[in-house]
Amino acid sequence: MRYVESLNTALHELMREDPSVFVIGEDILDPYGGAFKVTKGLSSAYPDRVLTTPISEGAITGFSAGMALRGLRPVMEIMFGDFLTLCTDQIVNGACKFSWMYNGQAAVPLVIRTPMGGRRGYGPTHSQTLETLFLGVPGLRIVAPSEYHDPGALLRTVVTSSSGPVLFIESKLLYPQQLLAPGASGKVGDFFVSAIRNHDPAFPSVSLRVSPDDPPQVTLLAYGAMASLAVEAAMNAFMRQEVHVEVILPSSVKPLPLTDIVPSVRRSGAVIIAEEGVRTAGWGAELAAQIYESAYQSLRAPIRRIGSKDCPIPSSRPLEDQVLPQVQDIENAIYALVS
Repeated sequence: MRYVESLNTALHELMREDPSVFVIGEDILDPYGGAFKVTKGLSSAYPDRVLTTPISEGAITGFSAGMALRGLRPVMEIMFGDFLTLCTDQIVNGACKFSWMYNGQAAVPLVIRTPMGGRRGYGPTHSQTLETLFLGVPGLRIVAPSEYHDPGALLRTVVTSSSGPVLFIESKLLYPQQLLAPGASGKVGDFFVSAIRNHDPAFPSVSLRVSPDDPPQVTLLAYGAMASLAVEAAMNAFMRQEVHVEVILPSSVKPLPLTDIVPSVRRSGAVIIAEEGVRTAGWGAELAAQIYESAYQSLRAPIRRIGSKDCPIPSSRPLEDQVLPQVQDIENAIYALVS
């Protein structure tokens, strides 16, 4: 099953099983079915619960938060993650605070789905990775499945069980990709894959190792679309210099799944964090700080962080490649650590 098909199937199942689930967003009606076809077929099957909206992300978020307060379970779509900036007030000063403001008497089970990331030549306002802007917002969970997770299962979990708002990040680069190990353990290509559920069984991290018996020399952390780059770099390092890298791919971006990560850090003593967002004040910076607090004694070298350059993302593909992190950047960091 492809990534987009997993999400689409999950939405069909949710709407069939629960009449309180609504889907809301721009251009999501058939025959268009959304910019990336995640909502395909929903409006035909459930015309009264799939609501198309004007182009106003702030209004979509406010309306959806109000529905959640009334006991419904809205799943809203922001067409491009870059436009989360237009609904920040409704998220930060509204949906994420209502439960506290009403002394726990109100729940806001709101799921905000949005595609994120670059590498498609969409330019500076349609290619960013902005979920890190929300890392410091209390009350907000951020989930970002890779192709090694089951995105549909994770979407079902947040829609059915969350009592607060969830930002559900879908890398637009992953939509056409085949799922590689959704929720399973075993051999995938040259890697032994296992799910790690120490942090939260509902939001597993995935571990990939070329050899499950040899201790890793480097722990490589990434999420979302950076998973494929991390895995390629790990394989290159093994084939070229016989470096054993354990790749760990969290599905939970916030809260950070430290209990899934720290055991590998203690085994390897060396850490690389790769993200598509900018390095400055990003996910990697916060994760590195928490790893230092939790496992400083185990580290034999400073943590290496890899991310985008601090500039807008160009439309030109060669220039975009210069701004965004590449496989070679990760591979070079691996060699620098082990040397």
